[in-house]
Amino acid sequence: MRVKDSATSKSTIAISSPAGADTAQGTAPAADGGTDRATAPDTDRGGILLAGLGVLAFSLTFPSTAWGLESFGPWSLVALRTLLAGVIAGGALLLGRVAVPDRRHRAGLVVVAAGVVIGFPLLTTLALQTSTTSHAAVVVGLLPLTTAVFSSLRTGARPPRAFWAAALAGAAVVIAFTVQQSGGEVSGGDLYLFGALLVCAAGYTEGGRLARVMPGWQVVGWALVLCLPLAVAAAAIALPAEPVRPTAHGVIGLVWVAAVSTFLGLYVWYRGMAEVGVPRASQLQLAQPLLTLVWSYFLLGETVPAAAPVAALAVLVCIAATQRAGRPR
Repeated sequence: MRVKDSATSKSTIAISSPAGADTAQGTAPAADGGTDRATAPDTDRGGILLAGLGVLAFSLTFPSTAWGLESFGPWSLVALRTLLAGVIAGGALLLGRVAVPDRRHRAGLVVVAAGVVIGFPLLTTLALQTSTTSHAAVVVGLLPLTTAVFSSLRTGARPPRAFWAAALAGAAVVIAFTVQQSGGEVSGGDLYLFGALLVCAAGYTEGGRLARVMPGWQVVGWALVLCLPLAVAAAAIALPAEPVRPTAHGVIGLVWVAAVSTFLGLYVWYRGMAEVGVPRASQLQLAQPLLTLVWSYFLLGETVPAAAPVAALAVLVCIAATQRAGRPR
């Protein structure tokens, strides 16, 4: 993907990771591979639409995972999700005749694969066996802030104190919500979710670094292809060991998380970021937790706790504050 940066007329910019690295950190090209086009004329409606479609795809991931668990065990669902997404990604890379990444980038792709392709889906799937999707959506709303910490440590970016004040406020809201919903103690599902935050933040940060040298969708594509052998082996082991009860919901959920959440959603998200720039696209993602709450109510019939929308809104306010304060010096 190519982006015309406002400062350099013919540079090729690779867009960074999709769902939090840039959202939390701001707009530093040196830190995350994004381009700051905040001063560009607002003429890229198509890019805004594409980025919005990406956010819409991601917001349905948890409800779709809950549907998938109706038919598959957690290990089988993650294995099949990775397998199908890897096949789609491999086909796209072959059609695009994309060259194999240089050896020096392969360690980074392993981190992306471990965090984004395997760790986050597996841990959130395990969490959704005991947590509602609305609860998980609010907890995972902390992902952009978690990514900001990893990115700061990895890239050396130093956002101002106002950024970290807002980040800590968001963390306090999430912790208070999870403790209140679990009756005064952190549940096992919450531990899975917090673990998912850590591994995904690491994967996003490394993906953002790699996205400076290759298009972001190729970073995710190669990470998925890298996981194909493991996905095949895991599916061969998990499917006989776990019950499989095919239902319409289960199949739809599996197809969505594999084809849309894991690949196509990332594709349109990166295209949208390429069109309108990281800052404008990242603002759209602030709506993701609230959209997930809506889907969990309409698709799953969950009774959304009264505290969940309030907590989600508070987290969004804090993240918005980090966006305003977190531009690197």
